Amino acid sequence: MRPVPRAAWPGLVVLLLCLLVPGVAGAQRGGTPPRVKAPAAILVEPATGDVVFARKPGARRPIASTTKLMTALLALERLSLDDVLVQVPYSAAPAESVAGFQRGERVTVRDVLRALLLASANDAAATLAVRISGTRARFVQDMNRRAEELGLTDTSYANPIGLDDPDNFSSAADLVKLALVLRTKPFFRDTVDLPRVTIRSGAFPRTFVNRNTLVRITPSVDGVKTGRTNAAGYVLVGSASRNGVTVLSAVLGDQSESARNADTLRLLRYGLRRYGRKAAVRAGRRFARSQLRYRDASVALVAGRDVVRTARRGERLDVRVMDAPAELDGPLPQGSRVGTIVVRQRGQLVARVPLVTAAAVTEAGAADRLKDFVSRTRTVLLLSVFLLGSLLLVVLRRRITRSTRGPRTTEIA
Repeated sequence: MRPVPRAAWPGLVVLLLCLLVPGVAGAQRGGTPPRVKAPAAILVEPATGDVVFARKPGARRPIASTTKLMTALLALERLSLDDVLVQVPYSAAPAESVAGFQRGERVTVRDVLRALLLASANDAAATLAVRISGTRARFVQDMNRRAEELGLTDTSYANPIGLDDPDNFSSAADLVKLALVLRTKPFFRDTVDLPRVTIRSGAFPRTFVNRNTLVRITPSVDGVKTGRTNAAGYVLVGSASRNGVTVLSAVLGDQSESARNADTLRLLRYGLRRYGRKAAVRAGRRFARSQLRYRDASVALVAGRDVVRTARRGERLDVRVMDAPAELDGPLPQGSRVGTIVVRQRGQLVARVPLVTAAAVTEAGAADRLKDFVSRTRTVLLLSVFLLGSLLLVVLRRRITRSTRGPRTTEIA
């Protein structure tokens, strides 16, 4: 079983710490928090790890079809998108959501996942479970094992679909952590942002509409997964992106689809308003100057690359120059690294940027060295003359003072 991608580790670790340590995230500093009706909810900005809003984020609740997020993760980790799966038989109740795959129909993993994530197709989940692990029971074991590996401590799976079961539950915090792992996978990000999709493999083309209506009607919303059962109520793991900032939310237990959508939009819009992309360092910006040795000239020292960070509105980033040389001699080509620019956010080191020469530095020639030597020698001589003159002046003043006092006399009573 493959581990979590390394790119996801920093955000997941910071997020986990924020969830476990009260006050770390600074949930509602400034601004009015959104009015949310859901009994359990969370809003996260993953680049900083901030938990922006939380209401009972660790409460264990039924999660309906958001269970399929783990089903999708195992499929993406263990199968190729181009693999062809022979569909297994699935007997659905009248109210269940299905893709209509028939027993023996051959469908690519790519299209089965599209049906799973957009149409929330239960028959797609059943096929993935059997084709990955051999049986649904073994797949459920694999789901729970993966949840444990990811640190989803308030999560348990009893089926790959999300049907109501006392042993099938999760929390708002765990759902967002799982969504963060999934969002490291381009196919997942692209799929959950589709308003609809037409699949071509299988017995005939099928078109599925995304059950997450917010993706269809709100430009900034780009995922993730809906769910609804009698026990769970209305559930939605949401994400939205704007101007380079992405926020993720989860609401559990809303009483209607409209309440679920309203809660999600309030959270996502609140998060996007509170954060922006801040340019801490721009490539080519001058941060220092160095004198050229043996010459009456200098060279600018500039940043070698950009550093752009997600930060709260009004948050300051600490940018400092380290080891910038006061003097340089060549030969040095343009862009030579001569120091470091250090960027810190909230006291944590977030970037080291090369401090480089803005222009090439040639080696000082013999004429430059001679001119510099003469100039330095002249300066030393002038300073010596000045000091000697000052010393002679002091001695002369002392002699004049003594001569004006006259001879001393002694009186005898």
